[in-house]
Amino acid sequence: MLEITTLLYVPANRPDRITTACLSGASGIAVDLEDAVAVEAKAAARNALPDVLRRHLRPGCVVAVRINALDTGLAEADLTALGPVLGATDLVIVPKVATADDLRSVSARLAELEGAHGVPAGRTRLLALIETARAVLHAEEIAAAGERVLTLGFGAADLSGELGIEPAPGSLALVQARSQVVLAAAAAGLPAPLDAPHLRLRDPVGLRRSAEHARALGFGGTQVIHPEQLGTVHEVFAPTPQETAWAREVQEAFDRAEAEGTASIRLADGTFVDYPVVRRARRILAASGEEAGR
Repeated sequence: MLEITTLLYVPANRPDRITTACLSGASGIAVDLEDAVAVEAKAAARNALPDVLRRHLRPGCVVAVRINALDTGLAEADLTALGPVLGATDLVIVPKVATADDLRSVSARLAELEGAHGVPAGRTRLLALIETARAVLHAEEIAAAGERVLTLGFGAADLSGELGIEPAPGSLALVQARSQVVLAAAAAGLPAPLDAPHLRLRDPVGLRRSAEHARALGFGGTQVIHPEQLGTVHEVFAPTPQETAWAREVQEAFDRAEAEGTASIRLADGTFVDYPVVRRARRILAASGEEAGR
């Protein structure tokens, strides 16, 4: 299972930054053929992509490639260029997904390319970016579009432009859309989705507020546009010492009770504990790197 808390975007036509990104501590890097590359440079970036990935990737780096949106007419060429290096590509990021059929068409093309290049079927997963009002309203269907879908990502900039609002950190105007994305991923049994990147650099207060808001809504991490943002995002999404201590107490008390045939208990502070509470505790322990028990 790919576990991603921070997904750091790097322009596909800046191979030097790919090397740096691999060493940055990000959970994954996203080599970007879409917004980070000017229209006139897209063909050159796409054609150089296989060589760039072979030369500049480092072991242990989760690698994603963001293709251009399907309605641009550029996505097919992007995918074809990816064919020779699909074995080193963990994720294809599909921007501006509108419906589940968009993902199914990309999945079908990847299956053809995997077969043609001798890559295990289904190896390369999909991350679907929910960036429009239509996509938000279809998020549940998009999340359930097939086994290749890893999870969803939220795109605040495009949606804010469509709605005519400011995508400020913690914007109340986007809470419903964000929550819809979180619920859709959970309903489909996917890992928690990734929130939109914080678009202001050298704004540590705003970055922290944005990451805390995302975590409170149920996101599992965020997309990131600069290495300087990584430390804050990882810190916000890591379990606190208090959370870890609580989770450990829950796990130990429940293990003792379960061994005696009891499936619901009350902690010393009065907290009622049953299986849903234990599952949350185990997720916290897993995120903190501790053994979570059964």
